[in-house]
Amino acid sequence: MPDDLESFANLDLDRAARRGYPEAVYCAGKTPEQVAAIAAAVRVRTDVVTLFTRADPAHAKAVLSQLADAHHDTDAALLAWPPVPPEPSGGLVVVVAACTSDLRAAREAMQTARYLGRRTELMVDVGVAGLHRVLARLDVLRRARVIVVAAGMDGALPSVVAGLTDRLVVAVPTSVGYGAAFEGLAALLTMLTACAPGVLVVNIDNGFGAGVAAARIARTAQR
Repeated sequence: MPDDLESFANLDLDRAARRGYPEAVYCAGKTPEQVAAIAAAVRVRTDVVTLFTRADPAHAKAVLSQLADAHHDTDAALLAWPPVPPEPSGGLVVVVAACTSDLRAAREAMQTARYLGRRTELMVDVGVAGLHRVLARLDVLRRARVIVVAAGMDGALPSVVAGLTDRLVVAVPTSVGYGAAFEGLAALLTMLTACAPGVLVVNIDNGFGAGVAAARIARTAQR
């Protein structure tokens, strides 16, 4: 394991106090040894929530070698430490996945909001190919303070949801779909040009960014 952490990482462990959301370690592009060294440094600060995002199995193994009790959501490719999220406060964040293929981004958003101290609820496989599915869950959507919608293919679901409720919608385009979907670009453009006004759009597959935005919006329970 590298012992010279400063040669490749400079942890921002005061971010939670300064910005209101915790340090997040983006594991993609880092070696497992680097991730393990970062996790070892994080272990010293037991009071600081830290997220490890885009963690493949090798990264997850490295984190767990140093933080054995870290919460590991394999579907989200995310680990969180300490494993128990903060006591929830503020409004409800409802996270919607258009289909099962959008689940990684959706769960990343959900876990991020959860570890930022928000109540969360996940709604899966309610895409526009069967509108009755989302219509059947309107009661859940209308209980939310903010709604995160992850969708690939044509990316139409955020606009539909935004047209059904007065809650703010955070849209996450995902890199899901056949060739002309251009790895999420089609969904991104659809969301940016949504017919329903006021849809907030994050970058392709950026569940973490959506979760942070939703958690900050839902900081208070006021609708």
